[in-house]
Amino acid sequence: MTEPRKPIVEMPLRVRYHECDGQGIVFNANYLAYVDMAMFEVEKVLFGSHEEALARGVDVVVAESNLRYRAPCRYDDELVVAVFLDHLGTTSLIIDFEITRGGDLCTEVKTRYVFVDPTTLRKAAPPAAVREVYAALLPAQAD
Repeated sequence: MTEPRKPIVEMPLRVRYHECDGQGIVFNANYLAYVDMAMFEVEKVLFGSHEEALARGVDVVVAESNLRYRAPCRYDDELVVAVFLDHLGTTSLIIDFEITRGGDLCTEVKTRYVFVDPTTLRKAAPPAAVREVYAALLPAQAD
């Protein structure tokens, strides 16, 4: 039996009124803002802050995102954004986000980030010490 994945971060948030559309549902683009906020929380957990990650010679940029909406979220809902490392490549990583309300899955987001040099913003493999931090978060592979 496979053990459930352990999130890197579980970030709580409350939906604000201005994040909702005319139908009273969170406007779709705001889910990307939620996952972006959660990635800064990941940097805090792994490196202390975004600035410390930059000082270690690494930054990431979004290359692509895929969102799947399972249930609508509304004003004043209490959500949790859970963050999981899905894949670590040479110059990129894939992060899975699960946005839940009361334990029920509302939205799934899969985002591919590309590592870049913080000075030039050109694609670059992360320093070995940074790669090790991320590698330790990979799910165990079944034999």
